[in-house]
Amino acid sequence: MPSRLRVDSRPLPEARPRNRRGVVVMVALALVVALVTARIVTSEWVPRGVLPDRVQDLITLATSLLVESLPFVVLGIALSVVVRVWLPEGLIVRVLPRTPVLRRAALSLVGMFLPVCECGNVPLARGFVVRGLTVGESMTFLFAAPIINPITIVTTHQAFGFDDGILVARLLGGFVIANLLGWLFSRHPDPSSLLTARFNAECATDAGPASSRWSQSVDLFVRESATLLPALTVGAIVAGAVQTVVPRSVLIALGSDPLWSVLALMALALVISVCSNVDAFFILPFASTFMPGSIVAFLIFGALVDIKMLALLRTTFTVRTLLIVTGIVALSSAAIGWGVDLVV
Repeated sequence: MPSRLRVDSRPLPEARPRNRRGVVVMVALALVVALVTARIVTSEWVPRGVLPDRVQDLITLATSLLVESLPFVVLGIALSVVVRVWLPEGLIVRVLPRTPVLRRAALSLVGMFLPVCECGNVPLARGFVVRGLTVGESMTFLFAAPIINPITIVTTHQAFGFDDGILVARLLGGFVIANLLGWLFSRHPDPSSLLTARFNAECATDAGPASSRWSQSVDLFVRESATLLPALTVGAIVAGAVQTVVPRSVLIALGSDPLWSVLALMALALVISVCSNVDAFFILPFASTFMPGSIVAFLIFGALVDIKMLALLRTTFTVRTLLIVTGIVALSSAAIGWGVDLVV
């Protein structure tokens, strides 16, 4: 059995005071409202040409990413509260298989019952770690759930059916990569070093005394919102800014090359940061330009690693951990994409 999370022995930062957490949440929500208001104002009342095109595009793209992701993040935080506060102690660990490989395989399928996009899975995975799962096991769920969930499966089938094995390759690829990550990080001798000092502190203080479950739930919801909402907002703005700078025409020009088409669509997935529940419809118009393997690489890589997702993951994992994860996912997605092109 892999070792459980050991809280880092180094001095840990104190938890944010409640009033500071509340201020952070209010600032993040105010920024979301400001972006939405700016989008409405610039589209309805500001004539075209008054603002630079790139500024209008930035507002539109950043707002779209926020509106698309925010409900799932809030749902994910709510599910995390249920896992950390309302489920009996040790229940998750007890119901899973004891064999590590089977345990991770089972966690890969949890997304079928919790159809939350990749953004909403981050707070839920944090809750799993707090309630006794190893970092490797939590990662297995985190990177399998965006692909192996009913909404993603249905939308991918509606977009591509079973043509060129795109749906099957996406499901199998997501399962394999998630379990590969889970296995690799389960071998790490010091799992707490994979996590940020702040989240280690969360793990250390989560088991402390509480007055009631309801007060715990409210406090935890505010705490997680204060951590994740600013990261989501910054990630959406950065993703929108990158899209206004990098011309898509450069990526599309590479679409017919067997090697570069895969890398081009992976780069597009990193930049676009579209939700895994709808990314199949986004990439569908490119299906006649790009090879099937590049479509598969886009659907796998973008669901697991993009700018917005990395900003959220940074609230939990160290930069070194994220670099390793990104490298493994990128190499695996590219290999699967090239493999699909060889078979098809």
